[in-house]
Parts: sequence; C-alpha cells; structure tokens
Amino acid sequence: MTVLVEPDTRAVRPPRRLGPWTIALAFGLAATVLSAAFSWVPSLWGDEAATLLSAKRPVGSLLGMLLHVDAVHGLYYLGMHGWIRLAGESAFALRLPSALAVGATVAAVTLIAGRRGGRRAALVAGVVACVLPRLTYAGEEARSYAFTAAAAAWLTLLLLWLIDGGGRRLTPGARRLAWVLYGAGMALTSYLFLYTATLIVAHGVALLASRASRATVRCWALASGAAVLTLVPLAVLAYLERNQIAYLGETPDDPSIWYYFLWFGMPWVAIAAWALIGVALWPVWRAWRLRTSHPVAPGPRPVSTVLIASTWLFLPTGVLLLVNAAFPLYTGRYSTFAAPAAALLVAEGILVLGRRLGRDPRRVVGATVTATLVFVALCAPVYVLQRGPYAKNDSDWAEVSAAMAANAAPGDAVVFDQSAKPSQRPRLAMRTYPAGFAGLKDPTLRVPYYRNDGWADRQYSVAQADHRGRFDGIERVWLIELDIEGVEDTWGLRDLHTLGFAETGRHIETHRSDIIELTR
Repeated sequence: MTVLVEPDTRAVRPPRRLGPWTIALAFGLAATVLSAAFSWVPSLWGDEAATLLSAKRPVGSLLGMLLHVDAVHGLYYLGMHGWIRLAGESAFALRLPSALAVGATVAAVTLIAGRRGGRRAALVAGVVACVLPRLTYAGEEARSYAFTAAAAAWLTLLLLWLIDGGGRRLTPGARRLAWVLYGAGMALTSYLFLYTATLIVAHGVALLASRASRATVRCWALASGAAVLTLVPLAVLAYLERNQIAYLGETPDDPSIWYYFLWFGMPWVAIAAWALIGVALWPVWRAWRLRTSHPVAPGPRPVSTVLIASTWLFLPTGVLLLVNAAFPLYTGRYSTFAAPAAALLVAEGILVLGRRLGRDPRRVVGATVTATLVFVALCAPVYVLQRGPYAKNDSDWAEVSAAMAANAAPGDAVVFDQSAKPSQRPRLAMRTYPAGFAGLKDPTLRVPYYRNDGWADRQYSVAQADHRGRFDGIERVWLIELDIEGVEDTWGLRDLHTLGFAETGRHIETHRSDIIELTR
C-alpha cells in the first residue's frame, strides 16, 4: 500500500533582519573593546594626572579645589572619585570609563544614521565611528571628552525623536517629561564640560531649518533656556578661573589641528574625511539651489542626517573659534563632542559615493563596502600610533617609574625638575606610577596635592629644602630632568653641587627624561 505524503506548503520564513537596537548594541560593544584594547600601554600624561590626583582627594578637598581650578571638570572628577575606589588607579582602570562612553557614542550614531538611511546607513556609520581617530583617542584617555560625545549623541537622538513626531504618541504629561529629560541632560552634559553647551546652537538651527511646529520650538526653547540658567554658577567659576588656560593665548596650537585634523588625527585621514564630507554635502547644496528657484510647500520638513550632522559639526566649533579669536579659550580636543557628527557625515559621504559608483544594487553594495574598508585602512595606522608607549603628549612617566624601581634604593632621595610647565613636570611620574618610587624620600615636597587649592603638589626649591634640613642624612639623590630637544636643562644641579653632592657618572635616559645619580 502506497502512502502519499502531502508536500509542506507552509511558507519558509525569511531570515530576520538585524534591528536598529541590535546593530546599536553590537557596534557599541565593538567600539568599547576597540577603545579599551591596549589602552594601558601609553603613559598617563598631564591632563590624566589632573584627573587622577583630583579623583583621589577626599570629597571636601575636591570641592575646595574646584573653587580655584578645574570647575569645568568638576562633575567628571566626582564620578571618577567613586570609580577609582571600585576599579583602582591603573592606567587601564582610569581609561575604561572613557572606552565605555565611546561605546555608548557609537551606539547612538548607528541609531541616528538608521533613522533615514536604514540598516545600510547604520552599519556604515557604526564602522566609521568605531575607527574615527578622535573617538578612539578619547576612548583611551581619562578625561571627560568621551562622555561629552556620548551625551551629545544621545541628546541629539532624543531631540530628533521629539521633532519627528515620536513625542506625539505620548500623553501630554509624558511629552513634557521627555522635554524635561532633554533639558536636564543638556545641563548635565555641560557640567561635564562647559563648552558642550554650544550644542544648543546646533539644535536650534536644525529646529528652525526643519520648520518644526511652534509647540515643539517653544518646548525646546524652555528646556534649553532652563539648562542655560543652571549653568550660570559654573560659567562664573570658569570665568574666575580663566587664568588656568591663559597659556592657550601664549602658545596657541597649530591652526592645522583646528581646521583640518580636528577629528581625524593625521593628514591622510583628514584629506579623505573632508573629501567624503564634501560628497555628503554636495546633494544637499544642489537641492537647496533648486529650492531657491522653485517654491517649496509650507509645513514641517523631516530632519535629515546631513542637516543635523552638519549643524552639529560646524556650528558649535565655529562659535568656539569665533570667541577664541578675541579670548583664547580653545584647543582641538574641546570639540570631541562633535566627533559623532563627523562620523555621520563621513558615513553619508561613503553612501553617496557608493550610489554614484554603482549602477545596480549589487554594485552599490560593493562600492559602499570598498569605500568603507578604505577608510578603515586609512584610520588603522592612527589607531596603532595612539596605542604606542609615548602616544600621550610624549609622556614617559611609566618608563621613568620603571627606571627608578630598577636603580634607586630605599632611603635615597629624588628631586624633580621644576622648570617645566605644570602638566609636564617629572614629579607627576611619582604621582601617576608610585610603585617605582616606593621607599624614596621627597625632600622638596612643600604641600601635597590633596592639601592644595590646585590639583598638583607645591614644592620647595633645593636651596629652600636645604634650609629646612630636608637633605640631612641623605647620601644619594636622583635628579629627574625633563629632556627637551635642543635645550640643555640642568635645573637644580648647581644647588645640589653646593650641598656637596657630586655626579657619579651614572646617567639614565628615558624617552623624554634624564635621570642623574648624585652622591655626597
């Protein structure tokens, strides 16, 4: 007997496509791992020393310090104060929060790109943001800049959701709560770093360009105005502490860093990135020219990725540069919060280029993937350079600490060059990598950092320390000098000779420091 089996006519389910939140989570994790990888290799540098020493203070001492210096970083220091008690004070532990913040930044970038461009735009933007030099650098630095990028990205995403009508699906009370969240987020972001408040300018222009409803504009204005009002105390403190960044007017950064390499690390990446940004902006410019010759129907317009990214990239930094022309207050890293916008525009340029080069869908995909991989290849050498041992401002403090551990003995004294600018002083090697200085005497220490109004130690000169008997009983001294190419630096050497110390001929050279042994 033959049994007939009916064929299964049920439709085969197509494979599920990656959802936007799945893409965001995947790229957020990838960016965190990429930023955290080898972040322990570069020596900590001056700004990170300020973070560590500020975070190590008791809270009362920290709050007192913020009334004199670094008020604009106060919220970040308070957060790091709690973090180092959980994770420790190693370079990796200090930098890990920034890597997590970059992961959050990249996740938001994929969601912003996917709003209009779909899955392909989200994937390309995620790849670009993961390798963008400004973000990979911020992700391995114990400063607040990575957090400002993350906060700016998520606040922008929230604003776009409210503009696009997401808020209309909420009850009036929930919608008001969303705007309160936006205003509170803007205030907190600005307390992380004051200059991030200029993001309000970009958001306002994007709102006006989108012809948003009066109700939306009114809600945004109230939320932004409230955020600005909360910043008045911080702005007053920042003005009173303005001498802290007076050096920006005396020794300004190379302008090329501001205008060309700001978010891109090296010239070859900058050239490619600005070219792709130009490609992204070209269709928008053409469309704008057509609108000027053909009337456009009134009413709200959707906020495109290019619109929000271009206002975000150019306007805040433009405002800072204009103010900087009169009152020097700016250096390139301060615009890290605009780095997500750079990633969005570069990604949009890659997508436009792919559509131009490909004539059918398959070729479009191939051209897009190729352009993305080329950009990744251009960024790869920058990533490698960022993970070198001296990548942070040429700092070699880890190497200095290791040299002292290998050569000095308990009971020896160490004297530090005081002629360098505060962020480069060799004394910070002892504060950032203390293991190599264990058991050594510090005769020139006047007031330790945690009892100071400033973030660093105060020191005596060698002569002043000798008058106080600080060198009594000391038979061997290690003098650590900052070695600046082309400049002979012998700070403190003559005073030590006067005290009866003579060089033994033992001279240890590290990447940027000279360690000189002297005995009675």
